[in-house]
Amino acid sequence: MKEQVQVRTYLKNLPLVGLAAACALTAAGKVHAQSSVTLYGIIDEGVNYTSNVQTNPGNGHNLFNLSSGILSGSRWGLRGVEDIGGGLKAIYVLENGFDVNNGRMGQGSLEFGRQAYVGLSAKLGTVTLGRQYDPLVDYVHALMPSAMFSGSIGAHPADVDNLNNANRINNAIKYRTVALNGFSAEGLYSFGGVPGSVGANQIWSMGVGYSSGPLNVGAGYLNARNPNASFFGTAVGATAASNNFGSSPVINGYASAQTEQIIGAGATYAIGRATLGAVYSNTKFKSLSGAVSVLNPSGASGTATFNSAELDFQYQLTPALSLGAAYSYTKNSGAHDARYHQGALAADYAVSKRTDFYLIGVLQHASGTDSTGHAARASLNGLTPSSSDQQAAVRFAVRHKF
Repeated sequence: MKEQVQVRTYLKNLPLVGLAAACALTAAGKVHAQSSVTLYGIIDEGVNYTSNVQTNPGNGHNLFNLSSGILSGSRWGLRGVEDIGGGLKAIYVLENGFDVNNGRMGQGSLEFGRQAYVGLSAKLGTVTLGRQYDPLVDYVHALMPSAMFSGSIGAHPADVDNLNNANRINNAIKYRTVALNGFSAEGLYSFGGVPGSVGANQIWSMGVGYSSGPLNVGAGYLNARNPNASFFGTAVGATAASNNFGSSPVINGYASAQTEQIIGAGATYAIGRATLGAVYSNTKFKSLSGAVSVLNPSGASGTATFNSAELDFQYQLTPALSLGAAYSYTKNSGAHDARYHQGALAADYAVSKRTDFYLIGVLQHASGTDSTGHAARASLNGLTPSSSDQQAAVRFAVRHKF
């Protein structure tokens, strides 16, 4: 009799057991839905033609080669978000850059050289810590022709103003406000990490932006102390004694500067299928040493100033095909007097939401005296400098996003 009662009680409670299990699974599903991890990436690979590539002093030859990551840097990354309650979300990004042709890591062989940060997001804004883009890049880079259609080879010479995002910031704390009526702002501070001197090697930056309908506007400021170590020397193997400014004669003679200051602003405005854009930047390399060294081959002193201005035009010819054109002028004054005229044309054809083919052509002409104290040579960003005052590059490539 007792066994029959137990069986009846068990059968009677089966619906309750099932309901409890269902509730538990639903709750677990909700907890899972509050956290997410996204794997993403871009592969950008194509064929380049570059004219007047200098192989020996005075000699230049045309070059055909494969290259990776011109319109978009080839990358893969992980992006995570977790709702931790109270209106707070924990966020992180780990992003690796790589070269498709040989599999090597980019950004000076750093494992997560493009970005690596963790932070908290709330109603009042977002705070992140780690290796990050500076506010000048966040607000102006997206308005640059180099980001939209001309690629890194169409950036200002040597990416002198970092508006093509050549340099990321290590050891940085960044705060971004929420967007309010189209406005937002950011501030960043990077610790120099020098014992006994808080200000040595520090970087600080701020930016503001506005976006509403067809209009997008961005502006920013960056100040880097001892930029050869703090701003340029952030890759594996970089030292304060070596010239970390790269191989471009546009700026590599200014690595002895005690401070680098960049001011930049840009805007785009859409009119139907057309988009007009303009960008201006002012870059100063201050307190050059005046002594001849690997960081200052011409013995320049004082301040070297670069003013860059650019106009661009885009047109969406069909839903799949877009065209772009840009012209920029960069003038060096103070320590030297180099001038760079540059034009770019581009076409992009999307075969799907994730895959497109593009064609870019860039031509640069240089004059005056460059940072090394010699006659200015053309030097398209990211490519081997020309043996003369002129250089052209043409690229045809495929880009896939995942």
